[in-house]
Amino acid sequence: MKSENGQLFSKRQFLRLSLTALGIAAAGIRPFRGLAKNLTDMNSGMPSPSGEPGKYSKESLYYVLTPKGVKCQLCPNQCVLKEGQEGLCRNHVAYGEKLYSIAYGNPCSVHIDPIEKKPLFHYLPSAESFSIATAGCTLACLNCQNWEISQVSPKTTKNVEMFPAQVVQEAASNGCRTIAYTYSEPLSFYEYTFDTAKLARAKGIKNLLISNGYLNEKPLRELARYIDAANINLKSFREDIYAKLNGGSLEPVQRTLKILKEEGVWLEITNLIVPNWTDKMDMIKEMCEWLVSSGFSDYPLHFSRFFPLYKLTSIPYTPLPTLEEAYNIARKAGINHVYIGNVPGTDYENTYCPKCKKMIVERRGFTVISNQIKNGNCGYCHTRINGVWS
Repeated sequence: MKSENGQLFSKRQFLRLSLTALGIAAAGIRPFRGLAKNLTDMNSGMPSPSGEPGKYSKESLYYVLTPKGVKCQLCPNQCVLKEGQEGLCRNHVAYGEKLYSIAYGNPCSVHIDPIEKKPLFHYLPSAESFSIATAGCTLACLNCQNWEISQVSPKTTKNVEMFPAQVVQEAASNGCRTIAYTYSEPLSFYEYTFDTAKLARAKGIKNLLISNGYLNEKPLRELARYIDAANINLKSFREDIYAKLNGGSLEPVQRTLKILKEEGVWLEITNLIVPNWTDKMDMIKEMCEWLVSSGFSDYPLHFSRFFPLYKLTSIPYTPLPTLEEAYNIARKAGINHVYIGNVPGTDYENTYCPKCKKMIVERRGFTVISNQIKNGNCGYCHTRINGVWS
């Protein structure tokens, strides 16, 4: 990485670039300030009144002009926008009878993370991931941990200029084997994610989608051609909870999980357990049974502890016994690899062989302490361990 005056920065210096107002919390990661003078002009992201693209805007591939306005066909929100209006995701805007993304080449967060932070536990352990995000999201979760960037427009965040080719170049020059589209919602900045992933694939860099999975089938299948691994947040297993807590719907996310599996994308699933919302054990049991019956028994399931954030600050964090009960339900349902996240120092971060029950990957936080998986098999009993290990 070079600063404006050409000075080279080490990988350590590039561990974190977060130019949002408050930043994204990441213990032990030092801010990187080398791009501070490359802040984008917010207004240059907007198309002109005549519909000409702005510097940080790109015409969407998925929309149709209707008598009521421009209808976005990217996600299940199906926004219909009149001239100058932005969609629920806040980064698609109607201008000149066209739909534009205004989140193209202007990320508000750029970090280098361990892949375990995503979390991806069964994909290239200990790999570093060049992680990018723009403002915006297709959902509106009351418990969002990154609301400072997910619930606002790219017009209001502090952004840095980094077009797809530069993202790939910086990932390669910093020794990152993967690029993660993450933090806010990469499906809301679909055009930027798609073009960057396509370039990264050509350069042999793996693409990681960390997402709520809220996308229509056609754009999802097209994007999946360039995605190597994904962690999808399955937020609950009730339509009414999805509507009230997240502003979305369950069925499209179920469809996304099935499509990614069909398309050969390595998949891990996260379920955040929010007290009084998603901590119903009968619902968790139903979810786990659906995952097993749908062919996901050998794909990792991460139960994650809730912390009071955004609009749910009055709710306490998830008790460990609740997480442990969910863990036991998932294991009893037949899910072979279950983890508990956001609870440091427990054995629930480790990987155990489903046959001989021995620990084969030991983790502390985002660090792999030991790895006994050999050529994709348990190093003790030689049982195949589902994942991409090298």
